Amino acid sequence: MTKIAFVGTGFVADYYMTTLQNHPGLQLAGVWDRDAARLSQFCDFHGARPYADMQSLLDDGDARIVVNLTNPESHYAVNRASLEAGKHVYCEKPLAMNVDEAEALTKLAAERSLTVCCAPANALSAAHEAFVRLMAKGEIGRPRLVYAEMEDGPVFRADWQNWRSRSGARWPGAEEFKIGCTLEHAGYALSWLVDLFGPVVHLSASSALCFPDKGVGGDEVLAPDFSVGLLTFESGVRARLTCGLAAPRDRSLTVLGDRGSLILRDLWDDNSPIHLSAPGRERSFLERALNAIEHRIGRTLPVSVFPGKRVSSHRTGRKKTLPSYPSQIDFMRGIAEQASALEDGTTPFFSGDVALHLTELVLALNAGEHDYTPKTRFDFSPRWGEG
Repeated sequence: MTKIAFVGTGFVADYYMTTLQNHPGLQLAGVWDRDAARLSQFCDFHGARPYADMQSLLDDGDARIVVNLTNPESHYAVNRASLEAGKHVYCEKPLAMNVDEAEALTKLAAERSLTVCCAPANALSAAHEAFVRLMAKGEIGRPRLVYAEMEDGPVFRADWQNWRSRSGARWPGAEEFKIGCTLEHAGYALSWLVDLFGPVVHLSASSALCFPDKGVGGDEVLAPDFSVGLLTFESGVRARLTCGLAAPRDRSLTVLGDRGSLILRDLWDDNSPIHLSAPGRERSFLERALNAIEHRIGRTLPVSVFPGKRVSSHRTGRKKTLPSYPSQIDFMRGIAEQASALEDGTTPFFSGDVALHLTELVLALNAGEHDYTPKTRFDFSPRWGEG
Protein backbone atom coordinates (compact mmCIF):
# COMPACT_ATOMS: atom_id res chain seq x y z
CA MET A 1 0.00 0.00 0.00
CA THR A 2 1.42 3.39 -1.03
CA LYS A 3 -0.04 6.47 0.60
CA ILE A 4 -0.36 9.67 -1.43
CA ALA A 5 -1.37 13.25 -0.69
CA PHE A 6 -3.08 15.80 -2.95
CA VAL A 7 -2.13 19.45 -3.17
CA GLY A 8 -5.04 21.16 -4.90
CA THR A 9 -8.73 20.20 -4.90
CA GLY A 10 -9.90 21.93 -8.06
CA PHE A 11 -11.80 20.55 -11.04
CA VAL A 12 -9.22 17.93 -12.07
CA ALA A 13 -8.93 16.52 -8.53
CA ASP A 14 -12.31 14.83 -8.96
CA TYR A 15 -10.97 12.96 -12.00
CA TYR A 16 -8.23 11.56 -9.80
CA MET A 17 -10.69 10.61 -7.06
CA THR A 18 -12.99 8.93 -9.61
CA THR A 19 -10.17 6.67 -10.80
CA LEU A 20 -8.51 6.03 -7.41
CA GLN A 21 -10.74 2.99 -6.94
CA ASN A 22 -9.02 1.33 -9.93
CA HIS A 23 -5.83 1.03 -7.88
CA PRO A 24 -6.26 -0.71 -4.51
CA GLY A 25 -2.51 -0.38 -3.93
CA LEU A 26 -2.90 3.39 -3.50
CA GLN A 27 -4.43 5.11 -0.48
CA LEU A 28 -5.16 8.81 -0.06
CA ALA A 29 -3.54 10.03 3.15
CA GLY A 30 -4.98 13.53 2.93
CA VAL A 31 -5.43 16.69 0.88
CA TRP A 32 -4.72 20.38 1.15
CA ASP A 33 -5.83 23.46 -0.75
CA ARG A 34 -5.18 27.14 -0.04
CA ASP A 35 -8.91 27.75 -0.62
CA ALA A 36 -10.39 26.64 2.72
CA ALA A 37 -13.98 26.59 1.45
CA ARG A 38 -13.08 24.45 -1.55
CA LEU A 39 -11.00 22.12 0.63
CA SER A 40 -13.94 21.60 2.97
CA GLN A 41 -16.32 20.97 0.07
CA PHE A 42 -13.99 18.38 -1.46
CA CYS A 43 -13.34 16.56 1.81
CA ASP A 44 -17.03 16.49 2.74
CA PHE A 45 -17.94 14.99 -0.63
CA HIS A 46 -15.18 12.37 -0.79
CA GLY A 47 -14.69 11.69 2.90
CA ALA A 48 -11.05 12.77 2.62
CA ARG A 49 -8.83 13.99 5.43
CA PRO A 50 -7.85 17.69 5.21
CA TYR A 51 -4.40 18.89 6.26
CA ALA A 52 -4.25 22.07 8.32
CA ASP A 53 -1.67 23.59 5.98
CA MET A 54 0.96 22.69 3.39
CA GLN A 55 3.62 22.11 6.02
CA SER A 56 1.41 19.55 7.76
CA LEU A 57 1.19 17.64 4.50
CA LEU A 58 4.95 17.75 4.00
CA ASP A 59 5.51 16.60 7.59
CA ASP A 60 3.25 13.57 7.16
CA GLY A 61 5.64 10.63 7.16
CA ASP A 62 2.96 8.28 5.83
CA ALA A 63 2.48 10.22 2.56
CA ARG A 64 5.13 8.95 0.14
CA ILE A 65 4.00 10.66 -3.08
CA VAL A 66 2.74 14.24 -3.36
CA VAL A 67 0.26 14.67 -6.21
CA ASN A 68 0.46 18.28 -7.43
CA LEU A 69 -2.92 19.33 -8.81
CA THR A 70 -2.45 23.09 -8.44
CA ASN A 71 -2.55 25.62 -11.28
CA PRO A 72 0.53 25.62 -13.58
CA GLU A 73 2.01 28.81 -12.09
CA SER A 74 2.28 27.02 -8.73
CA HIS A 75 3.78 23.79 -10.04
CA TYR A 76 7.44 24.65 -9.53
CA ALA A 77 7.09 25.91 -5.95
CA VAL A 78 4.96 22.96 -4.81
CA ASN A 79 7.17 20.43 -6.59
CA ARG A 80 10.36 21.87 -5.10
CA ALA A 81 8.96 22.04 -1.57
CA SER A 82 7.80 18.43 -1.84
CA LEU A 83 11.16 17.16 -3.10
CA GLU A 84 13.01 19.10 -0.39
CA ALA A 85 10.74 17.39 2.15
CA GLY A 86 11.82 13.98 0.82
CA LYS A 87 8.63 13.23 -1.10
CA HIS A 88 8.29 11.72 -4.54
CA VAL A 89 6.24 13.94 -6.85
CA TYR A 90 3.57 13.37 -9.48
CA CYS A 91 2.61 16.63 -11.15
CA GLU A 92 -0.06 17.77 -13.55
CA LYS A 93 1.52 19.15 -16.73
CA PRO A 94 3.86 20.98 -17.07
CA LEU A 95 6.50 20.45 -14.36
CA ALA A 96 7.27 24.17 -14.35
CA MET A 97 6.67 27.26 -16.47
CA ASN A 98 10.24 27.45 -17.78
CA VAL A 99 12.86 24.88 -18.74
CA ASP A 100 15.49 26.00 -16.22
CA GLU A 101 13.09 25.44 -13.31
CA ALA A 102 12.00 22.07 -14.69
CA GLU A 103 15.64 21.04 -15.07
CA ALA A 104 16.36 22.12 -11.49
CA LEU A 105 13.52 19.90 -10.27
CA THR A 106 14.74 16.79 -12.08
CA LYS A 107 18.29 17.45 -10.87
CA LEU A 108 17.11 17.85 -7.27
CA ALA A 109 15.08 14.64 -7.52
CA ALA A 110 18.08 12.71 -8.86
CA GLU A 111 20.37 14.05 -6.13
CA ARG A 112 17.94 12.88 -3.44
CA SER A 113 17.09 9.53 -5.09
CA LEU A 114 13.50 10.66 -5.61
CA THR A 115 11.22 10.43 -8.65
CA VAL A 116 9.36 13.32 -10.24
CA CYS A 117 6.75 12.28 -12.77
CA CYS A 118 4.56 14.35 -15.04
CA ALA A 119 1.00 13.84 -16.26
CA PRO A 120 -0.87 12.96 -18.39
CA ALA A 121 -1.37 9.20 -17.99
CA ASN A 122 -3.21 8.50 -21.25
CA ALA A 123 -0.09 6.88 -22.78
CA LEU A 124 -0.43 4.12 -20.14
CA SER A 125 -3.81 3.03 -21.48
CA ALA A 126 -5.12 -0.19 -23.00
CA ALA A 127 -5.43 1.62 -26.33
CA HIS A 128 -1.75 2.57 -26.20
CA GLU A 129 -0.71 -0.99 -25.39
CA ALA A 130 -2.70 -2.27 -28.38
CA PHE A 131 -1.18 0.41 -30.60
CA VAL A 132 2.35 -0.59 -29.56
CA ARG A 133 1.61 -4.28 -30.21
CA LEU A 134 0.41 -3.52 -33.74
CA MET A 135 3.47 -1.44 -34.50
CA ALA A 136 5.81 -4.09 -33.05
CA LYS A 137 4.22 -6.72 -35.30
CA GLY A 138 5.14 -4.59 -38.31
CA GLU A 139 1.52 -4.09 -39.36
CA ILE A 140 2.30 -0.72 -40.97
CA GLY A 141 6.00 -1.23 -41.63
CA ARG A 142 8.34 1.58 -40.71
CA PRO A 143 6.48 4.67 -39.43
CA ARG A 144 7.26 7.80 -41.42
CA LEU A 145 4.72 10.53 -40.73
CA VAL A 146 2.29 11.35 -37.91
CA TYR A 147 -0.73 13.67 -37.66
CA ALA A 148 -1.78 14.38 -34.09
CA GLU A 149 -4.88 16.48 -33.38
CA MET A 150 -5.74 18.06 -30.06
CA GLU A 151 -8.74 20.17 -31.06
CA ASP A 152 -11.09 20.49 -28.10
CA GLY A 153 -13.86 22.35 -29.91
CA PRO A 154 -15.14 25.90 -29.30
CA VAL A 155 -15.61 25.45 -25.55
CA PHE A 156 -15.61 29.22 -25.00
CA ARG A 157 -18.97 29.31 -26.81
CA ALA A 158 -20.48 26.79 -24.39
CA ASP A 159 -21.97 27.51 -20.97
CA TRP A 160 -18.59 26.91 -19.30
CA GLN A 161 -19.25 29.36 -16.46
CA ASN A 162 -21.76 26.87 -15.04
CA TRP A 163 -19.74 23.68 -15.45
CA ARG A 164 -19.07 21.86 -12.17
CA SER A 165 -17.10 18.79 -11.13
CA ARG A 166 -18.64 15.93 -9.12
CA SER A 167 -17.86 17.63 -5.84
CA GLY A 168 -18.86 21.09 -7.02
CA ALA A 169 -15.63 22.71 -8.25
CA ARG A 170 -16.03 25.29 -10.98
CA TRP A 171 -14.38 24.54 -14.31
CA PRO A 172 -11.48 27.03 -14.39
CA GLY A 173 -12.33 28.47 -17.80
CA ALA A 174 -10.70 31.86 -17.27
CA GLU A 175 -7.47 30.19 -16.15
CA GLU A 176 -7.58 27.69 -19.03
CA PHE A 177 -7.90 30.52 -21.54
CA LYS A 178 -5.00 32.41 -19.90
CA ILE A 179 -2.78 29.32 -19.88
CA GLY A 180 -3.78 28.36 -23.42
CA CYS A 181 -4.58 25.24 -25.40
CA THR A 182 -0.95 24.22 -25.90
CA LEU A 183 0.15 24.03 -22.25
CA GLU A 184 -3.20 22.47 -21.33
CA HIS A 185 -3.50 19.88 -24.09
CA ALA A 186 -0.30 19.23 -26.08
CA GLY A 187 0.94 16.76 -23.46
CA TYR A 188 -1.86 14.31 -24.24
CA ALA A 189 -0.42 13.86 -27.73
CA LEU A 190 3.24 14.32 -26.88
CA SER A 191 3.19 11.61 -24.21
CA TRP A 192 2.14 9.12 -26.91
CA LEU A 193 4.58 10.49 -29.46
CA VAL A 194 7.75 10.40 -27.35
CA ASP A 195 6.89 6.92 -26.08
CA LEU A 196 6.39 5.65 -29.65
CA PHE A 197 9.11 7.57 -31.50
CA GLY A 198 11.62 8.84 -28.92
CA PRO A 199 13.03 12.29 -28.25
CA VAL A 200 12.46 15.28 -30.52
CA VAL A 201 15.59 16.85 -32.04
CA HIS A 202 13.96 19.82 -33.77
CA LEU A 203 10.61 21.60 -33.89
CA SER A 204 9.03 24.52 -35.68
CA ALA A 205 6.15 26.19 -33.87
CA SER A 206 3.53 28.80 -34.57
CA SER A 207 0.61 29.95 -32.44
CA ALA A 208 -2.03 32.67 -32.40
CA LEU A 209 -4.95 34.05 -30.41
CA CYS A 210 -7.70 33.85 -33.01
CA PHE A 211 -10.77 34.41 -30.79
CA PRO A 212 -9.91 36.98 -28.09
CA ASP A 213 -13.48 37.35 -26.76
CA LYS A 214 -14.10 34.30 -24.58
CA GLY A 215 -16.39 35.82 -21.99
CA VAL A 216 -13.65 36.18 -19.39
CA GLY A 217 -14.13 39.92 -18.95
CA GLY A 218 -11.75 42.57 -17.68
CA ASP A 219 -8.34 43.19 -19.18
CA GLU A 220 -7.10 39.63 -18.90
CA VAL A 221 -4.38 38.68 -21.38
CA LEU A 222 -5.36 35.41 -23.01
CA ALA A 223 -2.98 32.83 -24.43
CA PRO A 224 -3.13 31.45 -27.99
CA ASP A 225 -6.14 29.30 -28.81
CA PHE A 226 -4.44 27.74 -31.84
CA SER A 227 -0.98 26.28 -32.28
CA VAL A 228 0.79 23.99 -34.70
CA GLY A 229 4.13 22.28 -34.29
CA LEU A 230 6.26 20.36 -36.79
CA LEU A 231 8.37 17.80 -34.93
CA THR A 232 11.41 15.85 -36.07
CA PHE A 233 12.22 12.84 -33.91
CA GLU A 234 15.66 11.35 -33.36
CA SER A 235 14.26 8.16 -34.92
CA GLY A 236 13.58 10.02 -38.18
CA VAL A 237 9.80 10.17 -37.82
CA ARG A 238 8.13 13.52 -38.61
CA ALA A 239 4.92 14.73 -36.97
CA ARG A 240 2.48 17.59 -37.11
CA LEU A 241 0.72 18.44 -33.87
CA THR A 242 -2.17 20.91 -33.72
CA CYS A 243 -3.86 22.23 -30.59
CA GLY A 244 -6.93 24.44 -30.58
CA LEU A 245 -10.06 25.70 -28.88
CA ALA A 246 -12.10 26.64 -31.94
CA ALA A 247 -12.22 23.88 -34.58
CA PRO A 248 -14.61 20.91 -34.15
CA ARG A 249 -13.44 18.43 -31.55
CA ASP A 250 -10.85 16.05 -32.97
CA ARG A 251 -8.35 14.22 -30.78
CA SER A 252 -7.22 11.59 -33.27
CA LEU A 253 -3.76 10.23 -33.98
CA THR A 254 -2.75 8.94 -37.42
CA VAL A 255 0.57 7.14 -37.94
CA LEU A 256 1.48 6.54 -41.58
CA GLY A 257 3.98 3.82 -42.41
CA ASP A 258 5.47 2.15 -45.46
CA ARG A 259 2.81 -0.59 -45.57
CA GLY A 260 -0.24 1.05 -44.01
CA SER A 261 -1.54 3.32 -41.28
CA LEU A 262 -2.86 3.13 -37.75
CA ILE A 263 -5.57 5.55 -36.67
CA LEU A 264 -6.54 6.16 -33.05
CA ARG A 265 -9.90 7.86 -32.75
CA ASP A 266 -9.48 9.66 -29.41
CA LEU A 267 -6.39 10.34 -27.31
CA TRP A 268 -8.69 11.10 -24.35
CA ASP A 269 -10.26 7.63 -24.38
CA ASP A 270 -8.28 4.83 -22.71
CA ASN A 271 -10.26 2.28 -24.73
CA SER A 272 -10.36 4.22 -27.98
CA PRO A 273 -10.93 2.20 -31.16
CA ILE A 274 -7.91 1.74 -33.42
CA HIS A 275 -8.13 1.28 -37.17
CA LEU A 276 -5.60 -0.34 -39.47
CA SER A 277 -5.84 0.86 -43.04
CA ALA A 278 -4.09 0.50 -46.35
CA PRO A 279 -2.13 3.50 -47.68
CA GLY A 280 -4.34 6.23 -49.06
CA ARG A 281 -7.42 5.45 -46.97
CA GLU A 282 -6.47 7.13 -43.68
CA ARG A 283 -8.99 9.96 -43.56
CA SER A 284 -12.47 10.51 -44.94
CA PHE A 285 -15.32 12.99 -44.96
CA LEU A 286 -17.47 10.45 -43.10
CA GLU A 287 -14.95 10.34 -40.26
CA ARG A 288 -15.10 14.12 -39.90
CA ALA A 289 -18.90 13.94 -39.89
CA LEU A 290 -18.81 11.30 -37.14
CA ASN A 291 -16.54 13.45 -35.00
CA ALA A 292 -18.90 16.40 -35.42
CA ILE A 293 -21.91 14.27 -34.37
CA GLU A 294 -20.09 12.94 -31.31
CA HIS A 295 -19.12 16.47 -30.30
CA ARG A 296 -22.72 17.62 -30.60
CA ILE A 297 -24.22 14.76 -28.55
CA GLY A 298 -21.32 14.59 -26.05
CA ARG A 299 -20.44 10.91 -26.32
CA THR A 300 -18.68 8.38 -28.53
CA LEU A 301 -20.95 6.56 -30.96
CA PRO A 302 -20.90 2.74 -30.93
CA VAL A 303 -20.71 2.64 -34.75
CA SER A 304 -17.71 3.56 -36.84
CA VAL A 305 -17.22 4.92 -40.35
CA PHE A 306 -13.43 4.93 -40.08
CA PRO A 307 -11.73 3.30 -43.06
CA GLY A 308 -9.83 0.07 -42.64
CA LYS A 309 -9.99 -2.76 -40.12
CA ARG A 310 -11.11 -1.91 -36.59
CA VAL A 311 -8.87 -3.28 -33.84
CA SER A 312 -10.27 -3.55 -30.32
CA SER A 313 -8.10 -2.19 -27.53
CA HIS A 314 -10.39 -3.34 -24.72
CA ARG A 315 -8.48 -5.08 -21.96
CA THR A 316 -9.98 -8.20 -20.41
CA GLY A 317 -10.46 -8.45 -16.66
CA ARG A 318 -11.96 -6.01 -14.19
CA LYS A 319 -13.52 -3.05 -15.93
CA LYS A 320 -12.04 0.26 -14.87
CA THR A 321 -13.99 3.23 -13.58
CA LEU A 322 -13.32 6.24 -15.79
CA PRO A 323 -14.62 9.81 -15.79
CA SER A 324 -17.49 10.57 -18.12
CA TYR A 325 -17.01 11.70 -21.70
CA PRO A 326 -14.86 13.38 -22.89
CA SER A 327 -12.08 12.74 -20.33
CA GLN A 328 -12.21 8.95 -20.30
CA ILE A 329 -8.70 8.57 -18.89
CA ASP A 330 -7.50 6.67 -15.83
CA PHE A 331 -5.87 9.73 -14.24
CA MET A 332 -4.48 7.69 -11.33
CA ARG A 333 -2.67 5.24 -13.63
CA GLY A 334 0.49 7.34 -13.75
CA ILE A 335 0.68 7.47 -9.95
CA ALA A 336 0.08 3.73 -9.72
CA GLU A 337 2.92 3.11 -12.19
CA GLN A 338 5.15 5.40 -10.15
CA ALA A 339 4.30 3.60 -6.91
CA SER A 340 4.89 0.20 -8.52
CA ALA A 341 8.27 1.31 -9.82
CA LEU A 342 9.25 2.53 -6.36
CA GLU A 343 8.43 -0.87 -4.89
CA ASP A 344 10.38 -2.66 -7.64
CA GLY A 345 13.37 -0.32 -7.51
CA THR A 346 12.88 0.68 -11.16
CA THR A 347 12.36 4.04 -12.85
CA PRO A 348 8.91 4.96 -14.22
CA PHE A 349 9.07 5.94 -17.90
CA PHE A 350 7.36 9.33 -17.55
CA SER A 351 9.80 10.59 -14.94
CA GLY A 352 13.17 12.32 -14.85
CA ASP A 353 14.61 12.90 -18.32
CA VAL A 354 11.35 12.03 -20.09
CA ALA A 355 9.27 14.35 -17.90
CA LEU A 356 11.82 17.12 -18.47
CA HIS A 357 11.84 16.54 -22.24
CA LEU A 358 8.04 16.64 -22.40
CA THR A 359 8.01 19.88 -20.42
CA GLU A 360 10.60 21.44 -22.72
CA LEU A 361 8.60 20.45 -25.81
CA VAL A 362 5.33 21.87 -24.49
CA LEU A 363 6.96 25.15 -23.48
CA ALA A 364 8.67 25.43 -26.88
CA LEU A 365 5.40 24.82 -28.73
CA ASN A 366 3.77 27.52 -26.59
CA ALA A 367 6.43 30.17 -27.24
CA GLY A 368 5.10 31.65 -30.49
CA GLU A 369 6.55 31.41 -33.97
CA HIS A 370 10.08 30.03 -33.97
CA ASP A 371 12.41 27.15 -34.74
CA TYR A 372 13.78 25.34 -31.74
CA THR A 373 16.31 22.63 -30.99
CA PRO A 374 15.58 20.88 -27.67
CA LYS A 375 18.53 20.58 -25.31
CA THR A 376 17.12 17.57 -23.44
CA ARG A 377 16.79 13.98 -24.56
CA PHE A 378 16.43 10.45 -23.18
CA ASP A 379 17.53 6.97 -24.18
CA PHE A 380 15.22 5.29 -26.67
CA SER A 381 14.99 2.09 -28.68
CA PRO A 382 12.54 1.82 -31.61
CA ARG A 383 9.34 -0.03 -30.71
CA TRP A 384 8.23 -1.02 -34.17
CA GLY A 385 8.79 -3.86 -36.62
CA GLU A 386 9.22 -3.13 -40.29
CA GLY A 387 7.22 -6.11 -41.55
